[in-house]
Amino acid sequence: MYPTQPPPIEETLVELSDSRKPLLNARLVRLSNLSSRELDALKQAWPTIDTKRQRQIVQRLVALAEDNLELNFDGIFKHGLKDPDAEVRCQAIEGLGENEEASLIGPLIHLLEQDGSEKVQAAAAMALGKFARLAEHRKLRPDHVLRIEKALLVATSARDKPVEVQRRALEAVAPLSRPEVKTAIMAAYKSRDSGLKVGSIYAMGQNCDPDWLPILLIELDNTDAEVRYEAAGACGELGEETAVPALIRLVSDPDIDVRMVAIQALGKVGGAKAKECLQRCLNDTSEAIRETARQALDELITIEESLSFRF
Repeated sequence: MYPTQPPPIEETLVELSDSRKPLLNARLVRLSNLSSRELDALKQAWPTIDTKRQRQIVQRLVALAEDNLELNFDGIFKHGLKDPDAEVRCQAIEGLGENEEASLIGPLIHLLEQDGSEKVQAAAAMALGKFARLAEHRKLRPDHVLRIEKALLVATSARDKPVEVQRRALEAVAPLSRPEVKTAIMAAYKSRDSGLKVGSIYAMGQNCDPDWLPILLIELDNTDAEVRYEAAGACGELGEETAVPALIRLVSDPDIDVRMVAIQALGKVGGAKAKECLQRCLNDTSEAIRETARQALDELITIEESLSFRF
């Protein structure tokens, strides 16, 4: 038998454009890996599709790409970055989450700096965080690094930016080990805005500098559960065993989310005391706690075996 040929792209677009018809995965999958001609056909047909349907299509494409790594809708998502609808632009940014092409840096910076939607600006800032991590691992050209650092640092303190955008920009730039980044994190930590403070604590973990540990240990006892949550997660990222006793105390926290992130952090930090605590958690009355402890223990054992093999 011969393989079935996919329907012409024009036929697929006509069906997808009809809001009366359901969005079938078989039709949406046809949009994967479009040729230049097919992508041009989609761009021409796109404005004829009503906005609600456009949002549904892009949202479904994002979900399909997450479930199947062989599907590639990046051409559509890149086009979506310029869409008139803010929700489509947000979905397009999310769809490009695994794309590490440096050509995306410019468009994302433009969205962060110029877009009229707070939601789009925040999404663009978070997407740039991926490139900040690549930069810290020296996988980007210096000129790209400078552009990212400048755009994100400006956004962290821009008075014309909403707090949510400032916070996401701070979290995104945090992996860069620059003095200016540490200054921005400390400024946000001292801010009167609770959202910026929480973002700064998350950023401390992403910054991976042990100098943040004293602050994080203090915040593990904060009366605000959200602050304790982020501080515990940050301790896990730093991986300093000094934090283990305090993290063990949080395993009995009244907030279950704080308990779970403390358990996850113990799995990342490791050590004998952390391992003992995780083993005790396997007998907890909560199924969620037991499962989290099991995963954390697996991660800890994997790290131990890796270190043993290395030595």
